[in-house]
Amino acid sequence: MNEKQPILAHLCCAPDTLYVVALLQTSYQVTGYFYNPNIHPAEEYELRLKETRRVAQHLQFTLVEGKYDAGCWLRLTERFKDEPEKGRRCHICYAWRLNQTALLARELGISLFTTIMSISPWKSATVLNHIGRMTARKFHLEFLEVDFKKKDGFRKSVAMSKDFGLYRQNYCGCLYSQKARS
Repeated sequence: MNEKQPILAHLCCAPDTLYVVALLQTSYQVTGYFYNPNIHPAEEYELRLKETRRVAQHLQFTLVEGKYDAGCWLRLTERFKDEPEKGRRCHICYAWRLNQTALLARELGISLFTTIMSISPWKSATVLNHIGRMTARKFHLEFLEVDFKKKDGFRKSVAMSKDFGLYRQNYCGCLYSQKARS
C-alpha cells in the first residue's frame, strides 16, 4: 500500500476548505491549519472556525487551530491600512500566515505545506506562490504551488459549500476589507 505524502494546508475558511482539502486528499495526507488572526471581529473568527471544524470532521482530516491574536495582526498591518485589497497589507498578511504555517510544518515534521487561499478571486495566486516559495526556502521546506481558482475551482467551492449548508462570508476577513464592503 502506498502511503500518501503528508502536507500541511493553511486554511482560511470552511467553504474553501471543503473543496480544496477534498481535492488535496486525492494525492496527500492532509493536516489542516486554521491560522487567521486577520479575521475581524472575533465573532466572525469563531463562526469561520466552527464551520471549518465541521468540514474537518466531514472530510476526516486533522485540524490544528492556531492562536487568534488580532492585536499582533493589527500591529503588522496598521501602516498599510489604506492599501487597497491585494495591496501590500495583504502581502504582509499572507507572509505572516504562511510563516506560521511553515513553523508548524517544521514542528510537526511535515516537509510540504501549502495554502488554500489561492482559490479566492480576491487573492493573487502568483503573489501567494511567490511568498510560499520564499517561506519554504527560509525553513528548508517545500511549498506546493497551486492556483485553486483554475478549472472552475471557486465556482465548485461555492456550489459545494451551498450543498453542505456552510456559512459563506462576504469579505476577506480583515477589518479593512470589512469596512471596504460596508
